[in-house]
Amino acid sequence: MIIAVDGRSGAGKTTVALELAALLRRHRTVSLFHLEDIYPGWDGLSDGVERYRSAVLAPLAQGRTAHWTPWDWDSGTWAAADDAGSRTTAVADVVLVEGVGAAHAAAREMLDVVVWVDAPAPQRRRRALERDGDAYTPFWDRWAAQEDVLFAAGDVAAAADIVVDGSRGVADVPERLLSALSGLPALETLLAPELARRRGLQFCAERVAAYPPAPALFAALYGASTDAVWLDSSIAGQAGTMQAGTDQARRSRFSIMADASGSFGRTATHDGGTTTVVSGQVTARIRGPFFRWLDTVWGRRAVRAPGHYPGDFTLGWLGWLGYELKSETGGATTETGAGTGAETGAPAPSTPPPPPTAALLFAGRAVVVDHQEKCLFLLTLAEANHPASADEAALWVQDVRAAVAALPRENQDPPGQPVPAPAFTLRDGEPRYKAMIAASRNEIREGNSYEICLTTQLEAHSPSGLDAWDCYRALRRRSPAPFAAFLRFGGTAVCSTSPERFLRIDAAGLMRAEPIKGTRRRDPDPAVDAALKADLAISVKDRAENVMIVDLLRNDLSHSAVPGTVTVPRLCEIESYATVHQLVSTIEAQLAPGSSRAEALAAAFPAGSMTGAPKISTMAILDGLEAGPRGIYSGGIGYFSLNAAMDLSVTIRTLVLQDTADAGTHLSLGVGGAITADSDDEAEWQEIQAKAYGVLSTLGAGFPG
Repeated sequence: MIIAVDGRSGAGKTTVALELAALLRRHRTVSLFHLEDIYPGWDGLSDGVERYRSAVLAPLAQGRTAHWTPWDWDSGTWAAADDAGSRTTAVADVVLVEGVGAAHAAAREMLDVVVWVDAPAPQRRRRALERDGDAYTPFWDRWAAQEDVLFAAGDVAAAADIVVDGSRGVADVPERLLSALSGLPALETLLAPELARRRGLQFCAERVAAYPPAPALFAALYGASTDAVWLDSSIAGQAGTMQAGTDQARRSRFSIMADASGSFGRTATHDGGTTTVVSGQVTARIRGPFFRWLDTVWGRRAVRAPGHYPGDFTLGWLGWLGYELKSETGGATTETGAGTGAETGAPAPSTPPPPPTAALLFAGRAVVVDHQEKCLFLLTLAEANHPASADEAALWVQDVRAAVAALPRENQDPPGQPVPAPAFTLRDGEPRYKAMIAASRNEIREGNSYEICLTTQLEAHSPSGLDAWDCYRALRRRSPAPFAAFLRFGGTAVCSTSPERFLRIDAAGLMRAEPIKGTRRRDPDPAVDAALKADLAISVKDRAENVMIVDLLRNDLSHSAVPGTVTVPRLCEIESYATVHQLVSTIEAQLAPGSSRAEALAAAFPAGSMTGAPKISTMAILDGLEAGPRGIYSGGIGYFSLNAAMDLSVTIRTLVLQDTADAGTHLSLGVGGAITADSDDEAEWQEIQAKAYGVLSTLGAGFPG
């Protein structure tokens, strides 16, 4: 395998290559070639790079030893082309080529992996002069101009598999770089020893006899984190929720709080067919489908929970999967703005780019709140036989204990600063939405679908900006839910009050889906509220919606299930929440031994309750009807644990807030409903208003129109 370490002068690539070579030599042979040995003087960058490509890289790529003649910088001439002056670079398990132009456009076809080391010009100049002395000063500008010409032929940084941020030096880079390399599919076999070490983890769950107010706990521990996740069973405090043995109690027992800090911390985002993993100063790009990447980092049991810890989450990945991942599971790629007729051109400052299709963070430490036992569990990871890793975990536990001790015992969660209510607009006004309902019913009459889960989006812009944390706290107070969540990834925040589980796979392989279809609003008048609930219970149309999705999910789970294990333990039961009554069913199946858990998830994605049935043909119908991509809405939010368990909610009742270039906030809220042959357009129009009510009323906003 040939790995190129490229970058401009002074970025730190030589240090990175030397230390990486030392790490790689623990388990394999390594050859190292420095391009500075073959540049013919201070004006010879172009000639040196061409000589490197033909005399060094070409034979190595063919599996032959490279024979080359070095440049003598002292005499300013080539070394003698004889046995005494000639040099060789032998074929090895890994060949590292390092220097300016190591991965230039004409060389890349012969490389397996490209690493680009980057740093600002002033820092690079200072480092280069400190390294090479004042003798280099007169040549800096001459050499930099040659670099400009060389890299104008192709952007190596954009094409690189891994980018290293060398602006703060590269002292901590080599270990993280080696870890990033082991995550590249091209090196998975070669770096098997490093992967084995990475799986040699020690998991610890320390119980803390404290039950502080959850919002105060999250704010104290993660309020300043750029990337953080709170999977919040906010309904846990509701009367009747925690009755032992009930479905609501099981769904609402635990909340999880985590960020991407610590030596294990990293983030992963997926867009345009590439998963970008950031670990400290190292950014890796894994090109290919998201679910293929997920299969490489999750699904095998890497840790086991101790007997005293009752939770299913044993650290791992947490975040969101957006609806547009459907392009990997039988759906088509949805273009941004498709069907809107919007003019092309630069977006307004109030229109941010769409968030990543998927965003996850890896938590090597987390806090789990046990609402049933009213205690906390502090989860940590450490590398086996690595004292520094264990010390880091112990220090974090100590800091969390101190923070918990300083928190108030009573629930003190005052409202945030009042802000002007945002004025929402609807992507599809009433006439167009009802026209889409009519078109959906026509598709059903034509036999192209049984049920079409039609959606639209509400959008708003707050010029003065909104505090996403204040918004989420207000939402959880008004609309508590078993699968509530607050996620913050840079300038994007997700505030979800979802009541619906998409798919859970426990450590033993039991798969469970709990679709919701059929909704009625709540009413403050008990008699009216009871009548609405009774109407839902006897509604033939709502029951038909639910049963069709149950049948679809039975099929989805059967792809990876042990034959004969797909069951429906409950069908069309009513569950009541703060703002709605809903029909809920449960489908279960046992994952077949040896089956890929990521593939089992992909077979069910996106949730059938957000597409309709049959899924693939109905998604195609939706692509033709809906005016744009759904984004985060209609996907899933949850975790992928190191014990091979996962749990995802359906991303509904979810407000997405994005920072905008004008210092404001862009807000979006998806809503929708299932259309069947006997749908009434006015009833469907009222249903999406009922579903939007909980979020809009919390913001002081009304339904547009």
